Amino acid sequence: MERFKLLFSESLRSLGANASTTLAATVTVLIGMFLLGLFIAFGTWVVSWSNHVKRELVVHVYYCTSDTCAKEASAAQMNRVANLASSSPLVKKIILVSKEQALAQMKKTHPEEVGALPTNPFPNALTVLPKRGEDVEKVALLFRADPALGIDKVDYGKKTTHRVLKLAHVIEIFFVIAVFLLLLASTLLIANTIRLSIFSRRREIEVMKLVGATNWFVRGPFMLEGLLCGIAGALGAVILLVIGKEIALPSLLHSGPLKAGDDVNAIAFSLNALILLGTGLLLGAAGSGLTIRRFLQV
Repeated sequence: MERFKLLFSESLRSLGANASTTLAATVTVLIGMFLLGLFIAFGTWVVSWSNHVKRELVVHVYYCTSDTCAKEASAAQMNRVANLASSSPLVKKIILVSKEQALAQMKKTHPEEVGALPTNPFPNALTVLPKRGEDVEKVALLFRADPALGIDKVDYGKKTTHRVLKLAHVIEIFFVIAVFLLLLASTLLIANTIRLSIFSRRREIEVMKLVGATNWFVRGPFMLEGLLCGIAGALGAVILLVIGKEIALPSLLHSGPLKAGDDVNAIAFSLNALILLGTGLLLGAAGSGLTIRRFLQV
């Protein structure tokens, strides 16, 4: 306990004596953590949006009508196809859309075009929801257009599906790479800033080593300084994010560019704040501990 008090008091004394480098290190952590928190919030929202889009990928199975096939699909044929879909481990849910429901839906969306139709041209259909958006093509391959099965056409928007899945994978890969590069850049910036403070005190370190101080006794105050700078910078970043969350975000949501489905959400702000605080602590301590190594070779 006495040793910890000594390290803590030495760290506070050093922080006060080197106010300029302390401020530079803290501001560097603040900027890095603010950008990281902003990117985590926006990146997780975009990933959530891509997952939402993937959940919108479905397979439409259209049954035969008297106009498209020799005869209309029977109830037994439709039940057989529905059982085939529900028995697959790739399928999450199936929805039967009758021709009457399809006509009623079209009347709501396009009343002008549907109002003039003399008869109902829509077929009975089965909407198949896969468990994963990536499996939509595999689910579509469970069915084939065959009048003997009562199926006229199977549609899952092949080109659109491939574009959506490709975009989702690019977003996920970009998010991982960007977070890694941002952490790497923040670590280097913090380490270089702390290096200035340590370099200005290299004589003090040499004297401590020459009188018999161990490496960890010398390293301790600097790592504690890094921790204090890291937590201060991370707290500042969290405060800025809170201000942005309360002021800027509502205007963005009100104007519409970030508006999406109810299941599209960014990471919880409390979890984001904890990540920033933990990362700030880790980067501050690691930056100090790694930077001082070269000055311990006396």
